[in-house]
Amino acid sequence: MAMPRSGNTLFASIMNQNPKVACTANSITLEIMKDVFLLKQTDVFLNYQDHKSLDNVLSSVFENYYKDWPQDVIIDRGPAMTNGNFMLLQKHLNQPIKCIVLWRDLLDVLASFIKWFENEPTAYINKCGKNIEEKLFALMNDKGSIVKELNSIQNAMKPENQKHCFFIRYEDLVREPEPTIQGIYEFLETDYYPHRFDSIDQFSLNGIAYDDTVVGKNLHTIKKELKLEENPYKKMIPQSIINKYGHIRL
Repeated sequence: MAMPRSGNTLFASIMNQNPKVACTANSITLEIMKDVFLLKQTDVFLNYQDHKSLDNVLSSVFENYYKDWPQDVIIDRGPAMTNGNFMLLQKHLNQPIKCIVLWRDLLDVLASFIKWFENEPTAYINKCGKNIEEKLFALMNDKGSIVKELNSIQNAMKPENQKHCFFIRYEDLVREPEPTIQGIYEFLETDYYPHRFDSIDQFSLNGIAYDDTVVGKNLHTIKKELKLEENPYKKMIPQSIINKYGHIRL
C-alpha cells in the first residue's frame, strides 16, 4: 500500500517481471469487502440477521476474485491497514496478513501531482479548482485515495501492527532497487527472481493496462530508467498546504 505518486506503478512493473508474482493495479477487492460488510447495516439484513452466510461471502472475496489468475503470489494494492479494512482482513483473509508499505514524503507526492496536472490538461483534478492551492486541498479530501492510504500507513506504524508490514521508502526503491526488492522477497518468504532495473516496461498485467483517459493522460506512465531527481514543482506548493501537511513524516 502507498499513497498515489509514491512509486506504486514503478514497483508493480518491476515485480510483475516475475511470472509467478502479480502486483495488481489499484485494487477494488477491499471496496468489495466493505460494501458487502455494510449490508449488515441494511433493514433487510437487520430484519433477518444471517451473519454466517454473509461472512461466507466475505471470506471468499479474495479467493474468487483471483481464482483465474495464473500467478502464485498476488500483491493486492489497496489501503489494507485502515481500521475497517484491517478488521475485515483479520477475520476473512484466511491467511497471514503481509503488507508492503511504500512511503514517499507527502509534500513530494503533492509536488508530483502538481507536475502532472500543470502539464496535462486532461488531468481530472483540473476540474476541482481554479489554482494549485484549491486543487491540492481537493486531492486531500477525507474520502480521497491520498488520505485513505495515509491513514492506512499511519495505522500500520502502530507498534502492534508493524509485525504485519514491510516498510520501504520510494528513494530506496529508486537508488537501491535490488537490495530493496530482495528484502520484499524475504518478507514474502518466496524465492527471489532476478529483476532488471533498466528499460522498465509500462504497467500491464494479464493483458490489461491502465486506461488513463478516465482520469487524465499519463497518470500511470513511468520512466524507463530509475533516477531520483529533485522536483522543481515542490517550490509551487502553497504555504497553506505546507502549514497543514508539511509535518507528516514516516
